[in-house]
Amino acid sequence: MDEKDLKSMIENILADMTEDKKSDTTAIADANPVKSAPTNGSTVTDDVLEDITKIDLKKQFLQDNPHDRNGYLKIKSFTPARLGMGRVGTRYKTASVLRFRADHAAAQDAVFSDVDPQLPKDMGFLETQTTCTSKDEFLTRPDYGRKFSDETADKIKQSVTPNPKIQMVVGDGLSSAAIEANVKEIIPAIQQGLKVYGLSFETKDVIFVKYARVGAEDQIGELTGADVVCMLVGERPGLVTANSMSAYIAYKPTIGMPEANRTVVSNIHDGGLPAVEAGAYIAELLDKMVRLKKSGIDLKTAENAGA
Repeated sequence: MDEKDLKSMIENILADMTEDKKSDTTAIADANPVKSAPTNGSTVTDDVLEDITKIDLKKQFLQDNPHDRNGYLKIKSFTPARLGMGRVGTRYKTASVLRFRADHAAAQDAVFSDVDPQLPKDMGFLETQTTCTSKDEFLTRPDYGRKFSDETADKIKQSVTPNPKIQMVVGDGLSSAAIEANVKEIIPAIQQGLKVYGLSFETKDVIFVKYARVGAEDQIGELTGADVVCMLVGERPGLVTANSMSAYIAYKPTIGMPEANRTVVSNIHDGGLPAVEAGAYIAELLDKMVRLKKSGIDLKTAENAGA
């Protein structure tokens, strides 16, 4: 076979392959008609891909040929850590990589976005802002997120009930998503829980702080003269959830006080301590602090001593 014959045979084979491909595409299009055909010849459907962020990491198991599958699954049931993800060669499987990137994107969104401005209005909170003027400044200057301008300080003193037993504060912190996901449930839960102990606070007295760091509650304590200040704040998101919120509670906080004087309730989210359950626990802590006049390490010492 000379070069001319070889070239002719290849052309015939390619022509046959092209014709077969056109026939297959036509058959698929006839079986799955679409509303509009794109100009590039690809097929468009109305199918929706599964949301990989909804997959429970405690149950997802991608390890091939495990030695003890049941044992592996039992370990995974205790943690959302990325265990049993499997590999292809030296690399993670595609499903694992896509989930990692999706969770990372959610964490970034939680940090760089703001709480819906309608939320504090709907809840009836007093809206304030620290001395930070932008999200970038909030992230690069934590000290600005711990203090208020003179104008805002006057607004707080004039707007909330002075010298309350309990002063509630809601701060966006490092996760706007955490506040939006939890605050509507936890505030009523805390109010309901406090009724058991004969304590209360008005929703209108709850202070919402934009660009808030935990230390902002210290100045609020001085401005309001509250016995106990409880600050609900969005925590730095991780790759497990971007909706985790914490409560930082202190008895008569003052600017510059030791961090050991704070009591913390963390991991408040659907996959950790649910908001309603956290609200009941926080109410119990608030009652203890009001009665014992202590928080943080001092409260723990008093509890251990049977006070």
